[in-house]
Amino acid sequence: MPSPGVSPLSSARTRWLVTARTRWLTWALCRRRACAFPHGVNHTSIWLHGYTRIFLFNNSALVDEERLQVLGRREPLSLINLKKKNEETGEEELASRLDHCKAKATRHIFLIRHSQYNLDGRADKDRTLTPLGREQAELTGQRLASLGIKFDQIIHSSMTRATETTEIISKHLPGVKKISTDLLREGAPIEPDPPVSHWKPEAVQYYEDGARIEAAFRNFIHRADAKQEEDSYEIFVCHANVIRYIVCRALQFPPEGWLRMSLNNGSITHLVIRPNGRVALRTLGDTGFMPPDKITRT
Repeated sequence: MPSPGVSPLSSARTRWLVTARTRWLTWALCRRRACAFPHGVNHTSIWLHGYTRIFLFNNSALVDEERLQVLGRREPLSLINLKKKNEETGEEELASRLDHCKAKATRHIFLIRHSQYNLDGRADKDRTLTPLGREQAELTGQRLASLGIKFDQIIHSSMTRATETTEIISKHLPGVKKISTDLLREGAPIEPDPPVSHWKPEAVQYYEDGARIEAAFRNFIHRADAKQEEDSYEIFVCHANVIRYIVCRALQFPPEGWLRMSLNNGSITHLVIRPNGRVALRTLGDTGFMPPDKITRT
C-alpha cells in the first residue's frame, strides 16, 4: 500500500476501471447504495476484485486515482505533465519542475479523542460531556499548552461531544483558529478483521461512513503543500473509530485491524509526516498526563 499522497493505481488499471462493464456496475450500485451525505451529497464506496476501491459521489464514480487528484498531496512526479517537456533543456527542466512541487516542511498531526460524554442521550445534541469529561478536556488542553508549540489550527468533528471538547481545549490555546467539519464525525470505517461480538453495526453503515472517513483521511493526512515553508502543528479533535482508522491508513497497516487498538477519552495521538511522505507515529492514545482516577474509555 502506498504512502499518503501516492497513487495506488497504474494507468493501465485505471483505464481498465472505466470500461463499460465497470460503468454499468457503478451506475447500478449508485442506484442501490447511494445514501444521504452531509449537505445533500450522495456518496458511498465499493471494492472491485478485492483491491480497487471506487468512490461514488453524486452518482458519479471517482476511482482512487482521481480522488487523490482532488483530495491528496501526491508524489511530486505525479503532479507534473511529462508530455510538456522543453526540447532544449530536457531533463534539467524536469528536475527544476520537480523541485517546485516537492514539499519542504514537516506536518505534525495531533489527533485528540473527545472526552467522556453522556451515553444516555438519544440524539447527538443530548450527548454532552459529563462533569468528568469536562475535567478530562481541561487536562488535555493543559497538556497541549505545556508542550510550548505554536499550533496552527484546531479542526474538529461537528458532533456535540467533539465540539464541546474543542471549546474547552481551545481556552488553553488562545488565538488558534477552530474549524468544524462533518468528515470527522464518528462512524463505522470498515468491517473489522477479526470480527468482534460486542460491536456489529448494520452492514449499510460501512457504506455510509466508510467513504466519508476515507475522504477525511485523504483530505487531512498528507505531506505539506509545496508552498509551505515552515513546519506546521495541527490538532484534530474527533472520535476513536476515526483516529484508529487514520492511524492504520497513515502507517500503511491493514485498515481492517483498526479495532485492535483502544483509545482513552481525551487521549493524544501524534503523527509526523515528513516532506518525502514518510509517516511516523510518535504517540498513540497518550493519557499519561491524567491522574488514574480520571481515565476512561467510554
